[in-house]
Amino acid sequence: MTTKQIEATILGQSYRLACSPETEAALLEAVARVDAEMSKIRSMSNIRGTDRIAVMAALSLASELLKLQQSVRHGEAFPAEEIRRTMRQMNDKLGAVLDQHEAL
Repeated sequence: MTTKQIEATILGQSYRLACSPETEAALLEAVARVDAEMSKIRSMSNIRGTDRIAVMAALSLASELLKLQQSVRHGEAFPAEEIRRTMRQMNDKLGAVLDQHEAL
């Protein structure tokens, strides 16, 4: 697996990160999300230390993740891959029924 280096900026601080070419887009999206959350916390509170802002952002994002996981467990939300898999299965079944109908 090839690894590449990317430059990312979070809260004005530059970071060099390693990732595979396949995961670069997801990593950049995560960087943008973390940067946005940290910037929001810095602008909306009197917290000034970067380490404290990072902890608050981590707690906020973890809380968001836990709420999403709970809604998935309770059937209120479905992971995209599960929806895609179900749609493929339904399309396969529908295709089989149509093939049988055309054969008659």
